[in-house]
Amino acid sequence: MRNREERCLNVMIKNDDDKNDVVISFSTILKNLKRFLAVWVVLAILFFIIAFTFTAISAKSKYQSLTALVSFTYDGIEKGNDPNGNTFDVNTMKNPTVIQSALTKLNLPSKDVELIRENISIDGIIPKDAIDKITTYKSVYGSAQSGALQAAQAMLDVKYYPTQFKIYFNYAGTGLSNTKAVQLFNTILSCYHDYFFKTYGYNEALGSAATALNYKDYDYAEAVDVFDTTLDTVKGYVSKLSSEDTTRFRSSVTGFTFADLKEAIDSLKSMDLDILSSYVTVNNVTKDKDSLISYYQYRIDALTRQKAVAQDNLNAINDSIKNYQKDTVMIFGNGTDNTDTKYTQASEEYDNLIKQKNDMQNTLSTNTQQINFYNQRIAALSGKPASDDAKVKRVEDDLAKLNTKVNKLLDDVNKTSDEYYENVYLVDAYNILVPASSSKVNVISAIINEAKIPTIVLEGLLLIVYIAVVFVRSMTSGKNEKLAVNESDEDEKNDTVNEKQDNSEDAEKKNKK
Repeated sequence: MRNREERCLNVMIKNDDDKNDVVISFSTILKNLKRFLAVWVVLAILFFIIAFTFTAISAKSKYQSLTALVSFTYDGIEKGNDPNGNTFDVNTMKNPTVIQSALTKLNLPSKDVELIRENISIDGIIPKDAIDKITTYKSVYGSAQSGALQAAQAMLDVKYYPTQFKIYFNYAGTGLSNTKAVQLFNTILSCYHDYFFKTYGYNEALGSAATALNYKDYDYAEAVDVFDTTLDTVKGYVSKLSSEDTTRFRSSVTGFTFADLKEAIDSLKSMDLDILSSYVTVNNVTKDKDSLISYYQYRIDALTRQKAVAQDNLNAINDSIKNYQKDTVMIFGNGTDNTDTKYTQASEEYDNLIKQKNDMQNTLSTNTQQINFYNQRIAALSGKPASDDAKVKRVEDDLAKLNTKVNKLLDDVNKTSDEYYENVYLVDAYNILVPASSSKVNVISAIINEAKIPTIVLEGLLLIVYIAVVFVRSMTSGKNEKLAVNESDEDEKNDTVNEKQDNSEDAEKKNKK
């Protein structure tokens, strides 16, 4: 009787034919779950190892990639320009010079420069609001009527130039270890800092070119011209820095401001150089009189040609200014009257024409003065004999002193401008916001993240198979159990029938007696 009650708690899958009814016992299901649990756990672990290993091999390049974030914040980067006003090329970050410098610092072979450069890529970061703005402008342009087409086209001229960049370094094919790759990548980013300041800071070629000239290779008057040109170039550079400097920067190394350096240049020109030039001219101090006259004549011819070109340019600029159509600005009425206001104004292009005109006029004036000066020198050389040895020695001594002062001045300009660019003007121009970093934990984490999806899929399939096997085995056990029950019922029926027959036979025997 107890067995019959237990069977009442079973699950029955009933078919149309009662003979095919299958009874699945919960106890049978639990028994099969326990029976195949160990097999499922082993297979689950095995599948995880397979998925992990396969992902680690197939996605090797993904977790062997480093990422860094850099930014540029100088004036002009928002327009896509470099500090000199030219188009900025962010790919200079993987310049071979930069990579070579990093390899040298880490004592790595320089032959890998090109291999490393090819595995560095750069992406600009454009904020979402900028993308939305550009997308909106394009939408307006697409729906604009003919009358509003020009205004819509003007909106399309709006561009966004990124100021932040993601730098990627895929070191999978470089043969570098994870630690070495991180070290090299960060060193490259650091070396670009030096490259950036050398490129856009003080023009070292200016000082190098000046000091590389040996004044002794020239005649005395020519040497004076060389020093004069050098000082003019340096003065123009210092004047530019002085106009840009709004902080009145004073170098902690030299103690000079740019205004101080400008005064020092003017003093050197007006005192040392002009006095020496006058002495050479008045006394006809020369190494070769005829050669010097030929040099002066060459300079006059070159300046005459430059003057003619400058005059043609000035005429063209004057014609452009004369025919220039100023921009018209319309101010509409406020709706209460029918009057609109128009006025014209000069644009940036017009201002540039005026600036070009002033520059050409200055060039013409300078050329005229120099031509007159060289003519005077030719006249002086032609009418006077060459100077004696004492005067020659004095000029050579004065040139040596002047050379020392010029070199000292160039060094002061170099140090002052370097400090200004690095600590003031370009102090935040280039920043490494997020340096590259990686570790074994990060690599393993990346592999696990990459292996999540395939592992979940495989484990899910294995779980389905596990449940299916348990269910099938439980059904098979249910069928066997039903057959056993049926056989038991049949035996009971037979026993009952036999018992009744026996009882009947016994009754008949008694009756006969």
